[in-house]
Amino acid sequence: MRYINGVNRKQAILFPEIIDEYVEDNNPVRFMDAFVDSLDLKELSFSHAELESTGRPPYHPADLLKLYIYGYLNRIRSSRSLEKESRRNVELMWLLKKLAPDFKTIADFRKDRVDAVKKVCKEFIFLCKRLDLFGGELVAIDGSKFRAVNSKHRNFNEKKLKKKLEGIEEKIEGYLRELEENDEKESGVNSPDRQELEAKIEELKERRGEHQKLLGKLEELGESQISLTDPDSRAMMDDQRIEVCYNLQISVDEKHKLILDHEITNEVTDNNQLSKMAKRAKEVLGVEELEVLADKGYYDGDQIKECLENGIIPYIPEKRWKGDFSLSKFKYDKQRDLYICPAGAELRFTNLARSHGKLYRLYKSKQCISCPFRSKCTKIWRGRMICRWEHQEILEEMKKRVKANKQKVKLRQQLAEHPFGTLKRGFGQGYLLLKGLRKVGGEASLSVLAYNLKRAINVVGVKRLVSSIRQNPYRFSFSSKYWKRCLFLKYLIPNF
Repeated sequence: MRYINGVNRKQAILFPEIIDEYVEDNNPVRFMDAFVDSLDLKELSFSHAELESTGRPPYHPADLLKLYIYGYLNRIRSSRSLEKESRRNVELMWLLKKLAPDFKTIADFRKDRVDAVKKVCKEFIFLCKRLDLFGGELVAIDGSKFRAVNSKHRNFNEKKLKKKLEGIEEKIEGYLRELEENDEKESGVNSPDRQELEAKIEELKERRGEHQKLLGKLEELGESQISLTDPDSRAMMDDQRIEVCYNLQISVDEKHKLILDHEITNEVTDNNQLSKMAKRAKEVLGVEELEVLADKGYYDGDQIKECLENGIIPYIPEKRWKGDFSLSKFKYDKQRDLYICPAGAELRFTNLARSHGKLYRLYKSKQCISCPFRSKCTKIWRGRMICRWEHQEILEEMKKRVKANKQKVKLRQQLAEHPFGTLKRGFGQGYLLLKGLRKVGGEASLSVLAYNLKRAINVVGVKRLVSSIRQNPYRFSFSSKYWKRCLFLKYLIPNF
């Protein structure tokens, strides 16, 4: 027995004469090439899509776009790494026809073409729709935090700034006391001299001035926090710890777990995202009714009401509060218009109240004063009070709907968290490289495009995707006349 041996390094080898023979027919780069070539880059607002009569010859935007799509699909996002790969990677040599742009050109393309890249992501979603890859019946909405280019130490809120200012004041007072003591008696051998102490005091005063300016800026802008490296990023709870991040919202179709729509935001919570994302998903699918799954973070009465008004049926579990006397333990009697507490007491309607633009009905009980469970139920000396929203029936109906469709509600985790797991673990894109909400949005579009492309290739196959593009004579665009004509015909001709 012997080992499997390689080829002698000094032995002459006959390589294929043409580079096309290095790339198989089912290689994803063949679809990337066909897809980008099918786009109308001028209509998508790519600069240099048409050549100028004067000036230095630029790279074609299609070549740089192919380079980035390949990079994001293969865990290569750095512009320097992409430059290196374009010189040694056979697939990239085939895709770019042996072009090797420098890293500055590559980096500037991503930074300056963010709006056009977002449109390319929508183009691919339209292609998936044309291939009938969307079910259009059930959609899951979720959000995840992606780390920004900003350290936690360069993110401040009012509480953090005031605490730092207090610490600086204490240090300054300590150094001043030490100066006074040194003036009264000669300094010891190991004590810092007067010049060192004065330098430390001046440094602290400069730092205090910087923090005071930041505190004034917070009050002026009316913001709750401020970041110095990336001003648009915010401190958020990410995996049980605080990180400076952006919040990526996605809507995922049930049929093949393809991402229908996405948006990057710097809002810390998901409370205000449900209606907006659901309506956009419904618009992309072009359906009259849509069922939407979301987690407890999206539980908001106004958002749920707005969804129902637009033909969207949400399935969101109710937020549960612990305790024997939590609000969920109180039963509402609709006929008598009152609440019954776990101890059997009745809370009757007393008056109306308005809070944060919402109208509430207030319910109280006279039995609370003498109730033996009062300490477990409430700390208010007048007794327990329940505020019932004027549209509370909407939430009660959804509670029944969730309870009756537990298997459907469980699908949310399988649908919405699968793309985030692929992006963060499979593609290694849990952190961002660009700064600013607009630029980060373009980077997120590249990640979503890479995910959808890989998913479509796994479902359909490279050959079918390439043939579907080459057989169609149109160059698709969400803003093109052909796309508008398709939408118009969809409502006139069934199954168009």
